[in-house]
Amino acid sequence: MMKHIDVVAAVITHAGEYLCMQRGFSPYAYVSEKYEFPGGKIEEKESREQALMRELREEMDLEVAVQPDLFLLTVHYVYPDFVLTMHVYRCPVQSRLFSRKEHIAHTWLPLQRLAELDWAPADREVVAYLLSHDEGAIPCSQET
Repeated sequence: MMKHIDVVAAVITHAGEYLCMQRGFSPYAYVSEKYEFPGGKIEEKESREQALMRELREEMDLEVAVQPDLFLLTVHYVYPDFVLTMHVYRCPVQSRLFSRKEHIAHTWLPLQRLAELDWAPADREVVAYLLSHDEGAIPCSQET
């Protein structure tokens, strides 16, 4: 049975653009140096929202109040070595200031240009979701 990893990710937005973070080198080619939405693993006894706030603080020195009503979608993706369940939240920010601690690069792009980047496979599903939903009509309900 393959390892299962439960994570959270943030679609960080500012002034109509989306923050795209580039991972560093990995021995797994399918995620090495690919773009992703920032986040990380949910720790025991931690809510999804708490996990995402902690991860953004640790990885980026970014303080964001993650709200349950800004939940977007859950992506289930089977990688060659593990199964990923990624819970994704929209996280609007007031400023573009943060510290890049774990990623090698980043860029801010408008929605229409997100597909131009080389995304990690699970994150491609998030990009497809964003592109298929009018920004003003993205559902804000919790996963059932």
